[in-house]
Amino acid sequence: MDRALIALLDEVLLQVQDRFPRKALFWGDGAGGISSYVAGWMAGKGIDVILLDGANHFNPYMVSSFARNALIPPERLLKRIHIARAFTCYQMATLMGERLIYLLEREGAAAQLQKPWVIILGPITTFLDEDVPEREVRPLFERSIKKVEEMAMEGIPFFLFQPSVSHENDSPFTKGRLGRLIEPRKKYLTRRLFQFSDLIWRISLDDEGPRLILEKGQTFNK
Repeated sequence: MDRALIALLDEVLLQVQDRFPRKALFWGDGAGGISSYVAGWMAGKGIDVILLDGANHFNPYMVSSFARNALIPPERLLKRIHIARAFTCYQMATLMGERLIYLLEREGAAAQLQKPWVIILGPITTFLDEDVPEREVRPLFERSIKKVEEMAMEGIPFFLFQPSVSHENDSPFTKGRLGRLIEPRKKYLTRRLFQFSDLIWRISLDDEGPRLILEKGQTFNK
């Protein structure tokens, strides 16, 4: 990962470590790889992490790279990161509801001093599957984020990472003709995700260099 981007991430993460918002969203270029780095950063701070991967983008080698740079044995950090993957929106909804509650209770009891932090990678990705009827997608997504909201209200910190949802991105559900067919769904899910989040950073990796642009909320040092 680019050193300049790492420096930006470290600055943001240090700001939120002690005064974490309930739901923070990072979206845009390279969100999957960045979520892997953030998971390693959290584990390096002694925080247990539950990572729900709906985009199949988690990269354990990124965590190992972070560990080596921090002079920490990689296996120590990887043991703190508990991964659950979803390949359909039905699986993702189950993870964000019943399964996550169980994992939080189990890991929270083991941690004792600090509640686990949760990373949700690709929170809307599986809901873009054109094989799922429209009449099922919206209620399923709304129930899922309601469950997350309830857990956030109880003090569980959530980091959400969503790759840019566009016809150019690498999701198999958002290309060509099929992408045009699900355009209304994409707009709805993206809008609801943005409304749901307390803080939003857009990740930009263009020719001007890596940037984290705060689009919603306020930084803590103001």
